[in-house]
Amino acid sequence: MLIKVGFEIAFTFPEPTAMILMLYLHPTRLPTVCTPEHLRVEPWVMVPDFFDANGNRCGRTVVPAGRVVFSNSAVVLDCGLPDLQVKNAPQINIQDLPQDVLPFLLASRYCEVDSELKEIAWQLFSGAPAGWPRVEAVSNFVHNHIRFDYQQARATRTALDVYRERVGVCRDFMHLAITFCRCLNIPARYCTGYLGDIGVPPADSPMDFSAWFEAFLGGQWYAFDARNNVPRIGRVLMARGRDAADVAITTTFGVNQLQSFKVITHEVSAAALR
Repeated sequence: MLIKVGFEIAFTFPEPTAMILMLYLHPTRLPTVCTPEHLRVEPWVMVPDFFDANGNRCGRTVVPAGRVVFSNSAVVLDCGLPDLQVKNAPQINIQDLPQDVLPFLLASRYCEVDSELKEIAWQLFSGAPAGWPRVEAVSNFVHNHIRFDYQQARATRTALDVYRERVGVCRDFMHLAITFCRCLNIPARYCTGYLGDIGVPPADSPMDFSAWFEAFLGGQWYAFDARNNVPRIGRVLMARGRDAADVAITTTFGVNQLQSFKVITHEVSAAALR
């Protein structure tokens, strides 16, 4: 299937301000891009790009004072299948993990592996078979433990806060699930990107960027989603990292006010390529 993705985000700035942007599709999606993306900034500014330590494509710029609008869009080819399910995928011993996977076992900004969550994780999940069933048990627990509420979003909420408060948005679900996985010696990383209402009833809230997580099992990464907790169609990756701190869509080094925020992601016909 073909999926159109894109966004328009507007800010106002009281003075010229430096920014780091993570507004592109992930490089691994490039072979699937049918209509290339093009980041637009109004008023126009130069946006040199670079790749961060996690392989994400980023941009950096200085925007002028006043209203600034960022937008981008692309059409990508997707297999049209739900998230891959490999129920017998085994857990890999730490000594056998690739070196580039090891950082995803460690504590990070929002994922306090070195906290009381370690003991809680083993109390809750030691009875589940190691490997895919254990990650699935984590996802099920987090899905049922947290109440989703946009009004309760908070940039400072960590995994331990999520466990205690039992409320949050999609990033909070993923932070708690990632932390539990790492506590259980299962590498896990945070993902952000587009996820439309394809194959499911339309959500009653405005479209937004989505978060999910990946666990390393059987020698490869698999997608899990503790918020939706069902295999979904049409995930379009933008960035990966240890947690949300690594994949901020925009990082602004100065005062700003968000004016508008629109995200699109939906299936289109082949006519969209003409």
